[in-house]
Amino acid sequence: MAIKYVDGYRDKGLRKALVEELRKKGIEDEKVLEAMGKVPRHFFFEETFRNQAYKDIAFQIGEGQTISQPYTVAYQTQLLHIHKDDKVLEIGTGSGYQTCILAELGAKVYTIERIEKLHLQAKELLHEIGYKARFFCGDGSKGIANRAPFDKIIVTAGAPTVPDELVKQLNIGGILVIPVGDQKSQKMVTILKTSETDYEKIVLDTFRFVPLLGDKAW
Repeated sequence: MAIKYVDGYRDKGLRKALVEELRKKGIEDEKVLEAMGKVPRHFFFEETFRNQAYKDIAFQIGEGQTISQPYTVAYQTQLLHIHKDDKVLEIGTGSGYQTCILAELGAKVYTIERIEKLHLQAKELLHEIGYKARFFCGDGSKGIANRAPFDKIIVTAGAPTVPDELVKQLNIGGILVIPVGDQKSQKMVTILKTSETDYEKIVLDTFRFVPLLGDKAW
């Protein structure tokens, strides 16, 4: 591990406080909270902005993208009900922080990012800090058909509708979590695939994500 990736007592203390804040805001899954307490979020920030890492806020990472607010990461992850060795597709690698949370929970993560610069940065960072995932660069709105089916799919950008391509790539009994709405705000939607042709849809709270771009989105 590179020397710059040091996780000191102060960082661990701030992370512990963040976990307690998430618990107070309604995150109940203790495994998710434990994972949030283990992944050093400051590794995903430039040194200049390190003091922002453990605030419950989203933060710009360049290319018009953000590292999601910790509450949002925990909220989406909790909805996935991750089990060890679940095959999970993450659409929108971004910084790679959400990827690490999924990996910390024991998932086998396939992650796709349309912006090559972010794809390469996340791939390099996760290698350096010891987290494993399978990285792809391309149009995430279409999923990764040749690696399907997946047990869980998480979309970290707002879509106008639920892409049929993603539902098709779920195993029966699988879960898709995706923000759906316009480009200003979205409702978090959970899809539970009940058969090859049917699924249950649950509409939850309002969030604001960057738009999902691609053939099956904006």
